[in-house]
Amino acid sequence: MPPPREAKPLRPGASYFPNFVLRTHENRPVRFYDDLIAGKIVVINMMYAKCDGICPGVTSNLKRVREALNGRVGRDIFMYSLTLQPEQDSPDALRHYVGMNKIAPGWDFLTGERSEMEVIRRKLGFVNPDPAADADRTQHTGLIRYGNETLDRWAACPALANPEQIVNAIQSMDTWETKQARLGAAGAA
Repeated sequence: MPPPREAKPLRPGASYFPNFVLRTHENRPVRFYDDLIAGKIVVINMMYAKCDGICPGVTSNLKRVREALNGRVGRDIFMYSLTLQPEQDSPDALRHYVGMNKIAPGWDFLTGERSEMEVIRRKLGFVNPDPAADADRTQHTGLIRYGNETLDRWAACPALANPEQIVNAIQSMDTWETKQARLGAAGAA
């Protein structure tokens, strides 16, 4: 009789994060959990393309963060901007936004079904405790969420904080365990 197989451990976020299919600014379908979050260090913000408020400043600040991460974005740190207005922010609209803002590759802008984007927003904690303020999409939080799904470590900081401070916070998620997991995955490939 063969020995019993060990059960594969459930990833920390697998039971928490939804796995909705979203579309990138390149109109590529991706699953929120499986393709974007699982086993990764991520930086996430909420935005919309025709924002006259905080979004342009946040995008500009996150461009500086991306540059300071020295080529790690898209390789071992992943940046995602999720729309708050999917009914307006089609993949084409997001692609235009990316081009207009000269966003370098490796940073995905994402849209999806309104109800699903709302679930993701809430799961990530981009909510205002005041229901009236929360319902007003022009008053979004101005935070970024960053985390290491492998270790189930998550934090947030103001999206307009000093880029160097944001980079240090993101890099604090890259622990010895995560580096070992990346080395193991590279060796298996």
